[in-house]
Amino acid sequence: MNILVLNAGSSSLKFEVIATDLQQMEQDRDQRLCKGSVESLGEEAAFSTHVGAGAGHKQTVSLPDIQSALAHILHWISSDDSGISSIKGPKDIRAVGHRVVHGGEFFQQSILIDEDVLNAIEQCIQLAPLHNPASVEGIRAARAFFGTTLPEVAVFDTAFHHTIPEHAYLYAVPYELYDDYRIRRYGFHGTSHRYVAHRYRVLRGLDRSQTNIISLHLGNGCSAAAIQRGVSVDTSMGMTPLEGLVMGTRSGDIDPALVGVIAGKKGISAHDVELLLNKESGMLGISGLSGDMRQLLQHRDSPKARLAVDMFCYRARKYIGAYLAAMGGADALIFTGGIGENSPEVRSRICEGLEWAGVRLHRERNLEGSGERQISTDESKLAAFCIPTDEELLIARDTVRCMFGEPHPS
Repeated sequence: MNILVLNAGSSSLKFEVIATDLQQMEQDRDQRLCKGSVESLGEEAAFSTHVGAGAGHKQTVSLPDIQSALAHILHWISSDDSGISSIKGPKDIRAVGHRVVHGGEFFQQSILIDEDVLNAIEQCIQLAPLHNPASVEGIRAARAFFGTTLPEVAVFDTAFHHTIPEHAYLYAVPYELYDDYRIRRYGFHGTSHRYVAHRYRVLRGLDRSQTNIISLHLGNGCSAAAIQRGVSVDTSMGMTPLEGLVMGTRSGDIDPALVGVIAGKKGISAHDVELLLNKESGMLGISGLSGDMRQLLQHRDSPKARLAVDMFCYRARKYIGAYLAAMGGADALIFTGGIGENSPEVRSRICEGLEWAGVRLHRERNLEGSGERQISTDESKLAAFCIPTDEELLIARDTVRCMFGEPHPS
């Protein structure tokens, strides 16, 4: 069956169509039919498409909002231009899976969407004001287009981390702030961490209870997760995606008092400081050049570019050490995300100094190859793997599971 996966952003709509069912997912025979995105919604939105293993295409289209973007995507999918023989119209889409950033404490797993679920997602907007409004808009656009009889499923970035214990998810602030406003660590990238933990088990022939890993999702946004006996016990992102590792444009961990200091020095509001920490900080803020790791590694003559990379790798290594202590050791490090999957140099620099923990990268394995693979030596006490993430596939699979009332494996 054809599952449409949607990821709505404030000015974008990403999509993928995956053909799968319970038998196909069991045998890893899911088919990725097409994917693409509408970026910079407005008079000159960029519509990009990619079908199977063929070349991608890009064009400029006037698409003012998510609803018009969805209609355009579905028209293209159903047209002869897409070349997808199994889809002749919207009726050939059997269900829609939505990526939703924040599920708060309402949602501990993926769920079929009805009005009560949609209302609860809206209540989480206060926890993710930059992300959840777009998710709600995407869901409402799909429900308006397909009607309410087509199954739609919400898959939450936060859900995988609901197993984190109280002593790890609470902040040391007055407890009433949690009681009244649910201020706590929620964690994000849960779909990615859950997917690579599953793939690690498959590669090693392990069951869930044998899965003790530290997962590093390294991209423009970055997070680490401590996964013990197959469940998340700690993660670096907090109530928002700002906490934790150094990222492309996000600061990661800082002294909280800096918000007041920066506001006072620059004469700006706390909200403006939050925007600065999210959009103008991280590797971009340090280097003054870019938040893109690829560009920074090319600017080796720039002391600030080198410093930004050093800070990025140091913070990741620091979290690995902290999670090894918290977990009492682990069996493997998993690198995923755009940087984690594609930068041998960053993987190597993060692992430098972790020899005490038993990490021994295999030079050729780390430098060469692609896809799922071990990049440490066979003798390494703490193994290292590179596992490309596939959040869209997991969303499609969860959508099918919800349709048929199947359990959600972690």
